[in-house]
Amino acid sequence: MDKNDLLRLVADDDMGLLQVRQKVSGAVTADERLVASFEEISRFVKENGREPSAGNGVQEHRLYARLKGFRESKEKIEVLKPLDALRLLPDQVKEIKTINDIFDDDDLGILNDDAESIFTLKHIPKETTMPDYVAQRKPCKDFAEFEDRFKQCQSDLTSGKRQLRPFANEQQIDKGYFFVLKGVLLYVAEVGEREMLDGKRNARLRCIFENGTESDMLLRSLSAELYKDGRRVTENGDRLLAGFDNITAEDQESGFIYVLRSLSEKPEIQSVHNLYKIGFSRVPVEERIKNAAEEPTYLMAPVKIVTAYQCYNMNPQKLELLLHTFFGSSCLNIDVFDGAGQRHTPREWFLAPLDVIEQAIHFLLNGEIVDYRYDPERQEIVGRN
Repeated sequence: MDKNDLLRLVADDDMGLLQVRQKVSGAVTADERLVASFEEISRFVKENGREPSAGNGVQEHRLYARLKGFRESKEKIEVLKPLDALRLLPDQVKEIKTINDIFDDDDLGILNDDAESIFTLKHIPKETTMPDYVAQRKPCKDFAEFEDRFKQCQSDLTSGKRQLRPFANEQQIDKGYFFVLKGVLLYVAEVGEREMLDGKRNARLRCIFENGTESDMLLRSLSAELYKDGRRVTENGDRLLAGFDNITAEDQESGFIYVLRSLSEKPEIQSVHNLYKIGFSRVPVEERIKNAAEEPTYLMAPVKIVTAYQCYNMNPQKLELLLHTFFGSSCLNIDVFDGAGQRHTPREWFLAPLDVIEQAIHFLLNGEIVDYRYDPERQEIVGRN
């Protein structure tokens, strides 16, 4: 068969059997996977009103790590920037190759000659709630009054009396609380009048930083920064529920409010996340729970003391009742059978994160509990509508 025969054969291919068609692949390209991953992050931000953060579960940590990787990749930013309606990505990634690049990248002015410029932050997004005023850090003139508090807090963290936990919601921010923002310990010294701005509660704060500076940023601005790169410092485990600094021999000890975690080996108990018992005892908690494995109220299993508060000059039974009412919608519904086979339904076990329980106790003490409610689906304290 010569060349002419082949040409006639091709020309006579009425069925198109000899035509070469480009194969269409059903596989997802790398760019499509990149876009799908970024859209998942964007949906999280829209649904939660914040960026994903580390330490809040495997799924959220995965989104946090991906977003961090996107921000550090020039190539990924170029692909995703047209889709970045929420402005999650920087405009560009600066490449640092020379000494001059380091000075050119000094957005905070740390390397210039102005001694005061280290206390003036630049290129920080303007407050949307108060566009006429932007909080800045400045030297704290009365820092000596707070220095001992920072030292005590650091000592408590070292000894384990305080712990670092993920920041969960803006209701955790209040006067007298410590946080860690971008590796720097800060203390909320003052909280201004709370008011409704853009449909949400907000207030001007006075934040003292361990490096000797201070800022009067808005509560919601601090909350946004803590979501991105911050941690909450728990209260001192030895701190009393009332009269924290002025307990004397004349004060009357009234008992203990405690929070317990079950050590039950039953799958139906082990599988419940954030399950805690909130209770009251007139005797030390260690003594109260020594027979927990034989008592239905403790789910007929050993328990571990998570936290306990010694109470003075107050009615801890009333406090316990108020806490049970506050978390009533998340009360564990389970039947427990004692050694004699009788059925019991304990009503002191609740599904709520520990930091939320501690925050509820704080709101009870300062009287703000009436402004909030517990959302069992989101597992966080939210403002009442």
